Amino acid sequence: MSTAKATGGPLQVPVVDIDGFEDGDTERRAEIARLVDRAAREVGFLQIKGHGIPEIAADGLAEAMDDFFALPFEDKVAYKPPTPEVNRGYTAPRDERLSYSLGVTSPADLFEAYNVGVEASKFADLDLPEDHYPANMWPERPALFERNVEEWMRQANKLANTLTRVFAVALDLPADYFKSYTDHSMDTLRMNRYQLPDGDVRLEPGQLGMGPHTDYGVVTVLWADDVLPGLQILDSEGGWHDVRPAPGALLINLGDLLARWTNDRWISTMHQVLAPVDSEGRPLLRRSAAYFLDGNADAVIDCLPSCLGPEEPKLYEPVTVAEHLAAKLAGSRSLKPNPNAGREASRLRSLSV
Repeated sequence: MSTAKATGGPLQVPVVDIDGFEDGDTERRAEIARLVDRAAREVGFLQIKGHGIPEIAADGLAEAMDDFFALPFEDKVAYKPPTPEVNRGYTAPRDERLSYSLGVTSPADLFEAYNVGVEASKFADLDLPEDHYPANMWPERPALFERNVEEWMRQANKLANTLTRVFAVALDLPADYFKSYTDHSMDTLRMNRYQLPDGDVRLEPGQLGMGPHTDYGVVTVLWADDVLPGLQILDSEGGWHDVRPAPGALLINLGDLLARWTNDRWISTMHQVLAPVDSEGRPLLRRSAAYFLDGNADAVIDCLPSCLGPEEPKLYEPVTVAEHLAAKLAGSRSLKPNPNAGREASRLRSLSV
């Protein structure tokens, strides 16, 4: 995938207010789509305002995360999935290596996480495969964890689907173009905590909170603490740039499948999270929650005809959502370097030369 364009100065993540897209006039919709198109071409990340998600939902999510991650380790580890292929439940610190999703080896990542997602039972009439839509592993404690997390998922899903409509208009497609690819989307919410225990700040060379990666699906809705060091995105000149959420905004980034659809006209930007320690080596707390709209497991992703031309040859072969996600997850979770990410791997390796 291509990545954010260097501009000779600090890389700015555009702020776009989407209020009025669904019920505004044609001119307002076109202006929002134009701003999103520019951000998608140049940065691959946006800050979305006017998203309509009430603050109480974010507060409930943060409370659920804090209460769960504060549990004793032996309680949390009881919710580890039976195999890495089951993208649900608890991930302990140093269990994953996100750079493996790009085919690049690295030290173990330092974050811990909890995953929930869309279950096959939500679409009982479709007989969806359980391996792509596994059942959630809801912890018994904290008491309000399931309620608060499900509310955030509902809100994030609504925003993500609105964004697919914005994307369609920006690409000169009917507003509902992506609906048939996402109407039983295998979405996942990953809640992350970056905090090393006091006295445990030994880092291997190159060790990060979360290693370099691109997101795998269509679009990501990200709630994150405004804490530095933290999230960084890579520009086209090989420079890493800090990203901090603007007040009242949610971070949005495009995933690999949207880049494939647009033949890399839109960017799935490489990003990472720095180790959770300050400049003096003291542990820091940082939290984030990424809602991944990944698309239907059986959807075939192929280049949009409008993104092909004499000077725009087709960069990717068709792939199903399930095939693409399986290769990516086998890297990060099963530690089998992804063999299908050659261009991304060569770019990442070149940074250390």
